[in-house]
Amino acid sequence: MDQHETIDAGAAARATAALRDEAQLRAALREADIVPLLLLGAQLTGKDDLVERAAPFITGGWSFLNTIPEELRAEIGDRVVEALHALAEGRARSVPKPSPARFRQLLSYGVGESLPELYAEAMLEEWPEGTGDLRAVKWRLPVDAAAKEKLRVAIIGAGASGICLGAKLRAAGIPFTIYEKNKELGGTWFENSYPGCAVDIPNAAYSFSFAPNPAWSREFSGRDELLAYLKKLAADCDVTRSIEFETEAVSASFDEIGHRWRIGLKRGDGTHVEITAPVLACAVGQLNRPLVPKLPGLEKFAGKIMHSAQWDHGYDVRAKRVALIGTGASAMQVGPSIAPEVAELLIFQRSPAWVAYNPNYLKDVSTGMIWCLTNIPFLERWHRFLMWWAGSDALHPVLQKDPAWPMPDISLNQKSHELRGRLIDHIKSQLADRPDLLEKVIPTYPPYGKRMLRDNNWYKTLKRDNVTLITSDIAAIDQTGITDGDGKHHALDAIVLATGFHASRMLWPLEITGRGGKTIRDLWGDDDPRAYMGITVPGFPNMFVLYGPNTNLSHGGSIFFHAECQVRHIMLCLRELAESGLATIEAKQAVHDAYNQRVDAAHEKMIWTHRGMNTWYRNARGRVTTNSPWRIIDYWNMTRRLDRDDYIFE
Repeated sequence: MDQHETIDAGAAARATAALRDEAQLRAALREADIVPLLLLGAQLTGKDDLVERAAPFITGGWSFLNTIPEELRAEIGDRVVEALHALAEGRARSVPKPSPARFRQLLSYGVGESLPELYAEAMLEEWPEGTGDLRAVKWRLPVDAAAKEKLRVAIIGAGASGICLGAKLRAAGIPFTIYEKNKELGGTWFENSYPGCAVDIPNAAYSFSFAPNPAWSREFSGRDELLAYLKKLAADCDVTRSIEFETEAVSASFDEIGHRWRIGLKRGDGTHVEITAPVLACAVGQLNRPLVPKLPGLEKFAGKIMHSAQWDHGYDVRAKRVALIGTGASAMQVGPSIAPEVAELLIFQRSPAWVAYNPNYLKDVSTGMIWCLTNIPFLERWHRFLMWWAGSDALHPVLQKDPAWPMPDISLNQKSHELRGRLIDHIKSQLADRPDLLEKVIPTYPPYGKRMLRDNNWYKTLKRDNVTLITSDIAAIDQTGITDGDGKHHALDAIVLATGFHASRMLWPLEITGRGGKTIRDLWGDDDPRAYMGITVPGFPNMFVLYGPNTNLSHGGSIFFHAECQVRHIMLCLRELAESGLATIEAKQAVHDAYNQRVDAAHEKMIWTHRGMNTWYRNARGRVTTNSPWRIIDYWNMTRRLDRDDYIFE
């Protein structure tokens, strides 16, 4: 049986199951997002008449960016039912994976603009129904168990990236152990459990391509659902049994004679042990060490103090006077979540943030949509592809500086200025009756100068009678509360620090020593991390970094997708070692340096080096150390192959 027949057989079985109760199918179709159904119907039938009629009503990938008339929507539903019958009854045309040209044509209809060619190739790696995991690295030569044992990997961190790497290693038969400092897996989605904690990337894209979940309850799911997804993924991919919990890696030193890493571990009971492994993978992330700012007198406060990433669920905020320090991503979720419960909420804002409105942000996924995604073949992929484009590289041009642009202080280019206008229109629509707040919350810098946030009923929260937005400095903190920059003292019961993380202090406090006794801090200092493609560092053989320097995504996109790109490249490196019988691989210094020069040059043309900006994306000298300057598709293209000339092998 060839691949196309296998695909048809699996799809036919699902189509048959979906048609068992046609009334239920049709009811579900009426609730489902129409554009993925439109593309599915065209894929299954080869007929483009409905796609062409619908195209004028589609202006983007998001479901709210189309106004397809009801009559046409009904025809689209009928077309899908017709196609499923043909598929189930063996009358359908062959439905293999679409060609890149056909896929690009259909998805361009679905997003309301022409899809660049390279995206079709990248997204088609995720095509379902019998093709397998197309991002998995396959062995080219026979590799026995002994050779794989020589590649045993010690992974530090059981967050999303660590689990992804573990899943790929397990599939390849390479032994590994994950050392996790917490008592559970999940990384940031375990540690952050504050009220309102949720993702701000649509879950259809904020998940792994090889582990789809058609049953997300919301377009942007909450923390508990994301943590459950990661736990299920680890179990399904047989990763969980290889995690040692409550085991923190505190040091790692490369043994140049033995070609192994010596890793110091601290167990939950306080004991210290040393293990060795040929390969070290640091999957600790960028946002894992909470930053507590040096606020004058903070240590004097007699009430409750907690960082948003260390929420104390034993403390009841109800009827309490609470100060929320910070107005970033976590604050924008915490504030609206606790405001209805507290007696008073004082929000201390250092600088305003741009806040985008997305009608789907607080929206539950309809039961009909979940049913369709679960039961109709190929539909989940079309939905994911639409969300992938809507939330990723479509925004990249907005971030580019136009040297001739006449208003560089407030916007970067025409698209940036138009976006600024839309953002301000939304703010004014929310605060039209509060001009006193308007002047406090509209940023003076261009959109995306700092992290773009989602409106989680933020502006409605600011208007509550028990909420006060304070924009003056914190002058002092004493036992009973905070004195602001205007000299007013605010009595408090609790202070919540929504103040972010030590993002530029990457891999800290882990002590890592490479060749010649040189440490990672010798190279990076406290805030200047650099790596080739964010993954490998010269002088540190067989060490890989996941979510490393300049791999944070701030223009959109999914860190899950980036993790897949990084893991694939790591697996390519390991395959090269195993098949060649070599012991170590490390990036060449010249290649590493040239890459980082390109990173810096690209950033000079982008928003995050905008003059006067102060953001955690940059270090003390103004260099952008966290964010990727590349389009997501560019990073995919960089990492999908291994060029032996980029590396030193021994």
